Amino acid sequence: MESANQTGISEFFLIGLIYVPELQPLFFDLFLSMYLITIIGNLLIILAVSKDSRLHTPMYFFLCNLSFTDICTSTTTVPKLLLNIQVHDQSITYIGCLSQVCFILTFCVLESCLLTVMAYDRYVAICQPLRYTIIMNPFLCICLVLLSLIISTINALLHTLLVLPLSFCTEQNVPNFFCELGQITKLSCSDTFINILFIYTATIVFSVIPLSGIIFSYIQIVSSILKIPSVGGRHKAFSTCGSHLSVVSLFYGTGLGVYMNASVSNSSISNVITSMMYSVVPQMLNPFIYSLRSKEIKGSLRQLIIGIICFP
Repeated sequence: MESANQTGISEFFLIGLIYVPELQPLFFDLFLSMYLITIIGNLLIILAVSKDSRLHTPMYFFLCNLSFTDICTSTTTVPKLLLNIQVHDQSITYIGCLSQVCFILTFCVLESCLLTVMAYDRYVAICQPLRYTIIMNPFLCICLVLLSLIISTINALLHTLLVLPLSFCTEQNVPNFFCELGQITKLSCSDTFINILFIYTATIVFSVIPLSGIIFSYIQIVSSILKIPSVGGRHKAFSTCGSHLSVVSLFYGTGLGVYMNASVSNSSISNVITSMMYSVVPQMLNPFIYSLRSKEIKGSLRQLIIGIICFP
């Protein structure tokens, strides 16, 4: 009989930041600031698009869903971190840990799917402009978002269900500020071959395939843009894709950094930094990227903020 199994584990300890106790107040202020900026920035994007009828288009519909996903991603991890720092307790319950695993997987995969859908939207808008309103109709837009949510949820649930049978004998320290699937799997004293195989398979399916689709879309987009005779027309077409390309580069660039770090390092500080780079930083920067590069968003945000200040 095993000395301990999954039912004997009541909690894990998130020890990613405890090695520098004198910096705990700084970490609290840093993560709180990033979280507030994420929430406020993404909420402003959602409100601006909702209030401005000129932005009721498929592109901005997908942007609202992306902003909501960014809010959910940060909310899955940062509030628990802030609470742990405030009460000087790094523990998280077994159920809470599995919930974090499930939700962070759901929202990260959902973001990948949404970025792919947004690339398809730009492809149709530029390569088939005369059929854009017919192809990207409201029914299809809603179905694409719902399908992305269903796929990401099923993937997360499958990963989480595969963690449930695992045994955790003695090691309960997670070298991060939230429960990350790969690190939880490493703590198990059970055979994790199936878990690791499924992790690598899902990584390929939900990162390599979407990224390949995005690259293919932009190859077609660039080819179509280069055929536009006027310089102004080419610049306008490129400008509609600039924000999306920046967000894609940030999201997949940080994801690549996480993968490379996992291959060469296993330190807590390194885990924390790379985890921040895919679960906190992109979600905070996405609203700035869209607001700075999109004249429509910039104008709507200006009107929204003026309205809030002048007519509270």
